Amino acid sequence: MKKLYILTLAAAMLVTTSCDDFLATDTPSKQSNTNVFNTEAMAEAALMGVYATMSDTYVYGQKISVNWQNISDTETCNLYLTNYKEVNSDYGQNHYYGNSGNSTTRWNNIFRFAELASAAVEGMREGELLKTNPAVGQPLLGEALTLRALAYFELVRIYGDIPYKKTTSNSDLSNVYIGKIDRDSVYADLVKNLQEAIGYLPWLGSGKASTAERISKGFAKGLLARVALFAGGWSLRDGNQFPDLQLEKHPSIPEMNGYYVGRVKNYKEYYEIAAKQCAEILGDPENPHQLDPDFENIWKTVNHLDQNPYNENLYEVGLGVGNTGDVGTLMGWEVQQGSMYGQQGMGSSYVTSTIYYFYSFGKTDKRRDVTLTFGRWRKENYEDFSLNAVNVHYAKWRMYWTSETYRALHLAAAGRVATGINWIVMRYSDIYLMFAEAMNELYGPDQLNTTAGMTARQALEKVRERAFGTGSSEILQYDSDFFNAIVNERAWEFGGEGIRKMDLIRWGLLDTKIEAMKETLCLMLDNQHPVTIFDKTYQPTDFPTVLYYKKRTDDNLYVDYSSPNYYQELGTAPAGYEKLDWFPKAYAKPETGSGTTYRDELAKILVMATGINASYDYSALLSRLKNGAEIGDMLKQYPIGNGTCNYRHPYAIYDTDIYQSKGNLVNSYGY
Repeated sequence: MKKLYILTLAAAMLVTTSCDDFLATDTPSKQSNTNVFNTEAMAEAALMGVYATMSDTYVYGQKISVNWQNISDTETCNLYLTNYKEVNSDYGQNHYYGNSGNSTTRWNNIFRFAELASAAVEGMREGELLKTNPAVGQPLLGEALTLRALAYFELVRIYGDIPYKKTTSNSDLSNVYIGKIDRDSVYADLVKNLQEAIGYLPWLGSGKASTAERISKGFAKGLLARVALFAGGWSLRDGNQFPDLQLEKHPSIPEMNGYYVGRVKNYKEYYEIAAKQCAEILGDPENPHQLDPDFENIWKTVNHLDQNPYNENLYEVGLGVGNTGDVGTLMGWEVQQGSMYGQQGMGSSYVTSTIYYFYSFGKTDKRRDVTLTFGRWRKENYEDFSLNAVNVHYAKWRMYWTSETYRALHLAAAGRVATGINWIVMRYSDIYLMFAEAMNELYGPDQLNTTAGMTARQALEKVRERAFGTGSSEILQYDSDFFNAIVNERAWEFGGEGIRKMDLIRWGLLDTKIEAMKETLCLMLDNQHPVTIFDKTYQPTDFPTVLYYKKRTDDNLYVDYSSPNYYQELGTAPAGYEKLDWFPKAYAKPETGSGTTYRDELAKILVMATGINASYDYSALLSRLKNGAEIGDMLKQYPIGNGTCNYRHPYAIYDTDIYQSKGNLVNSYGY
């Protein structure tokens, strides 16, 4: 699985940059198309250089994969009050308080990825290989086109309207210093790129696409479906810079200072593209992809650096153990420093979740305990349970699933070691759920698609079948509003995978879903009122005050995750069980002493992610909480709201990039 990473390191020298400006990049096409793109070996090496850029820290090595997941209703990040507006870090941006002086959210390296992919596309079109040996040249061109689309897709989703070039930089820089164009034009061009690429690419397992680390037909079609859903989705618009766009405005998100949430009026045409691409994957007898029948096995294999045997993963960014990748170090199962695993910890709390998300899962949903854990490996070399209701760790990345190579490096390391765990960009379950979403939007849940051989409802239930087991009655028990059922299912399927925030943005639900999570968390910790979490309602008595759990009988070191009494109060401790105060007790106001968790944690929750909208009013919620007055007094110390616009999800453009644009770029949304 790691051969590609080694090749890309060797090839990276062919595609290095030498200009400071993010759009002025030296490229292989400037070297010599004759030398680079006339032979298979050199063209392949140049393409490997494009792949190499994806492992960069500021691309998928860390930023896109981990740091920039931000806060959603399933992911949280550093909720502490002291850094919710911190300027020169990811923390402020994770709370949607972006700043043009924040160097940690620069777009340079993603633009470098885009530019080098464009250079490969241009070079292959101009070189002789495509003409003399199209059987070899066309798949390479298909990979380059898809990589280019992926790079610009990430830029548009993260930054909104961007500078966009259909070609590489001219030697006289005449097309370097350009302004932003509207994202709809970018999306339309990416759709064309991907439609062309699909015709050139083989399925996974054929030709160069021997592993999921290379672009294949299935991923290109899936990426086209994903791009189409975003192209037809909602996002914040700058009506001051682009006043002439004929867009549909969101019916319930207020416009402010010329900024509004909109989408293209022909959005259903994009849903048709998404439905078509997914249906063609699902219905093609040559399609090599399947759902891995064991959800846990997806994560065991990727952690261990192995290829998934069912080809569940359509595309993985190839990372190098000991060289690149913070997947697993900054999120995942917690390992304390100084244990048998080494002096360095793993699975820090950079990306975590909450008990709200935990209790959104069905009791028998197999994904719950694969996705989330209260367990931690202590330096004394045993696992116990800990509770922080707003800091529940993701468990898809675990030390004991990693490769022997990584564990040996970690054991001897004096600092953090790159895990080399590949970042999964798309899984096969996403094809089912995108198909279900697009078909439902166009035709409802029960119209048969003859190409796919199934309905939207059947696609959703296929994913749920793995989650609950064949024959389970739970497969058919989901929200009666089918769109809500899809929204919920995607949350349960993709937690921690960098998908949820982006989904909520395109649905126009980012702020409402986050606020629902925050309000419900406060009510859960207050433990006086019924709460609704997704499609489930809980009474205060449904949550135990004390949690009991036991260790696995085979080793007596690791927790038996099937043992805790999450949904019932037990009068006495079962024999051989350990206990932990659960949130109704742990977050209650103490009768004596100076504990302030009951106040500080709820204030922390309310402050979180308040950079999205212009202003917030929590008076109604505070009036329902038994300690609402104290929480409100605490909250007054922290100014919240961006004061400029609503639904502010795009990142700011870094001020140096603004300066270097020679007056062609300006920030929007109050940055």
